[in-house]
Amino acid sequence: MDLGLQGSRALVTGASRGLGRAIAARLVEEGASVAICARDEAAVAATAAEIGATFAAPCDVTDSDALTSFVRDAAGALGGLDLVVANAGGAGGGPRLEQTEAADWDDAYTLNVTHSTTVTRAALPHLRESDHASVVFVSSISGFRPQPKSQYAAAKAALIHLAASLARELGPEGVRVNALSPGSILFPGGSWDRRSREVADEFNAFVEAEFPFGRLGHADEVADAAAYLLSRRASWISGTNLVVDGAQNQPSMGGF
Repeated sequence: MDLGLQGSRALVTGASRGLGRAIAARLVEEGASVAICARDEAAVAATAAEIGATFAAPCDVTDSDALTSFVRDAAGALGGLDLVVANAGGAGGGPRLEQTEAADWDDAYTLNVTHSTTVTRAALPHLRESDHASVVFVSSISGFRPQPKSQYAAAKAALIHLAASLARELGPEGVRVNALSPGSILFPGGSWDRRSREVADEFNAFVEAEFPFGRLGHADEVADAAAYLLSRRASWISGTNLVVDGAQNQPSMGGF
């Protein structure tokens, strides 16, 4: 299937590793010009060279001014923007309420939700000029299946609702907005890769109990779903939450 992404101009945050890298690489493979950012300057430069990104720059997405500047520079380098993927995310603090501080909740919201709104707002003047504008927020199955960390789950739940709300708001301007909720994804250097090595018995029991296919997901499988959501082939999909989890049940091993 031709996704119709040839010649599209895309921006992906948090793209030096994991899901962000896989999504950016898939968009390049589909013929899009891609701009990427991440906090680590050396890592984002290396990723850009490896996947063939058109533009790359270091950026802390929790710094709204810096993120707005990155969007401006990316749009300038690409000649506009058609597609935006707000992928950067995460949360600090412990897995139990008493192991968190107010700052952990603020930080989780800023990293996941405020970053997504900032990058979308900054890109909006360019998206309005596109004939296939599409935005994807990378959420998580933790956003609708209870799990520790609560601060992470609550922020990801907010992203799902944000996508639905902005889809209504921006639809009249021709901009689609969707959420993408991966389950547990195994990739080199990721947290599940670490757990598979450090607590192998618990990890294997988790996989056996919670995954009908007997394995975790792969980053490429999430990237394929993201590329479809962003593409012209998904032109009548907006305000939805696409789950990519292989029918996974519990999203967490508990204290990890």
